[in-house]
This record gives sequence, C-alpha cells and structure tokens, in this order.
Amino acid sequence: MVHSFGFMTQLRRISIAPAMFVACALASALPAAQTASTQSAPNEVRALWVQRTSLESPDAIRRMVTSAGQHGFNTLLVQVRGRGDAYFTRGVEFRASGLSSQPDGFDPLAETLARAHDAGLRVHAWLNVNLVSSAAELPAARDHVIYEHPEWLMVPRELAPELLPIDVRSPEYLGRLARWTRANATMVEGLYVSPVHPDAVAHITSIVSDLVTRYAVDGVHLDYLRYPAGDFDYGRAAIGIFEAEMRPRIQPSERARVEALQAIDPFAWPEAFANEWRLFRQSRLTALVTRLRS
Repeated sequence: MVHSFGFMTQLRRISIAPAMFVACALASALPAAQTASTQSAPNEVRALWVQRTSLESPDAIRRMVTSAGQHGFNTLLVQVRGRGDAYFTRGVEFRASGLSSQPDGFDPLAETLARAHDAGLRVHAWLNVNLVSSAAELPAARDHVIYEHPEWLMVPRELAPELLPIDVRSPEYLGRLARWTRANATMVEGLYVSPVHPDAVAHITSIVSDLVTRYAVDGVHLDYLRYPAGDFDYGRAAIGIFEAEMRPRIQPSERARVEALQAIDPFAWPEAFANEWRLFRQSRLTALVTRLRS
C-alpha cells in the first residue's frame, strides 16, 4: 500500500507533540472503552505518525510500540527518511546523524518491524520525498544529496536570475540558495529536489525500491511530495527540460520569437507558454508518484 500525505482514506489522524512520541497524551484521546470497541473492527486503520526522533534507540522503539498497542493503534507510520537520510541500514543514502550514538548494527526500521509485528501492529515506512534538507542547518555528511547533486535542487523564481551565472558546483551556488531559504523560512521548510530532473527521480525511486525489497513493510507513506510553492523549480535544468519538450510542438516562427526573448529573459519559455509550463510541472510530479507506486 502506498499513501501520499494528505490524500489518505480510512486514516484517523491524531496530533502528537512535535519531535517526540508522547504516549501519555493519548490516554485522554482514546480511552480504554473506545479502544476495546475499535479493536472489533478489523478493517479499520487506526494509524499513528511516529517521528524519526522516536527511533533513535532500541528502548525508545520498545516504549513507542508498547504504548501504541496499549492505546488502540493498529498501524504505525514510521518516519525512516527525514532530510535525505536513512533510519535503516545499508540504504542508498547515508545513516541519519540522529543514530550516531548507536552501534552500526542498530537498524531502527528492522527493530520496529520485529516489535510491531510481534504485537500485531502494521508498519508503513514514512518518507519525506522532495524535501531533503533543512536550510537552517545544512547536513554535515559531505556525501549528502545537496552536495553531491546541487543541480537537482529546486530554485525559486525570485532567486533564479542571481544563480544563473554561478557554476552549480560552486559552494556559492548552494550557499545562496540556503541563505534565501533561511530568509524565507515561513514559506519554505528547506531545500527540495526537483521532480522534473530525471536523475533525481531515479534516485528517489531507488530509495523506495531498496526499502521495499529488503524490509517487510506493510505500506509506504509519501510526505512532502510536492513543490514548496507555485513559483518554484525555475532552475536552469527544469527550464531546459521544458524547452526541449516544447520545441518540437511549436512552429518555427514561434520558436524564433521565444528564442529572441530568451536572450534578455531567462524565463522566456515558461512565460510564453504559461499553461503548458503549469501542466508540465504537474505531469512530472504525477509521474513521480506513479513511478513510486509501481
């Protein structure tokens, strides 16, 4: 089963205090009498979002699974990819920094699956898809995707002209993008990879494929599978792919007109074909969802 955040059915959402799973807060939300009645409905999904900070030790996982079972939940949505990292072992991406105090052999997802399945709970792997990094504090690991592939990162339209003359591999490129994102933290949570870039799509697909091949998860839960705002993904790669798609579809005279505009306006193609640009971005996001679902 694959869920995309915000488009689920049969899931009862209960807010949990940020950063940690707090079992005592659930007691008033789901009293014992209600727990007993809901357990008699086998097709009902009573799911709990479990943030990655609750997976950082075997003891934390044990407490979380025990408390979830005691309070009537039958499904755990366990966050195993928070910011382009992995809360499981030998994955495509590096081991999460939150696990640095644990031995290399500790596998949070495997531990959760074993305990939850023994307790009769289903486990869905919850992944943040396009959101890969906080801008407030960039990852320490130099093999993180934002350093390895800055060309995959979405660019806001406002910043795009400033980034055009800068080599995408230059630290200045990532630095300016991170500073802009920090300054606009009320609008954008962090740095996102683009669903338009084919290599970024292949990378995300490989993460999900590896995960479901090696772990007996009962579902995959997709979060942050979106553009952060309507004026995002104006990087040179995304616009170049759109241009390549549009060129064969228009008359030579129209191409010449847009090429003339392009000399003075880096957004000439999206602006000349605004509706096509909107549909192009939508279709690439839909294609990513479909590919992950498959």
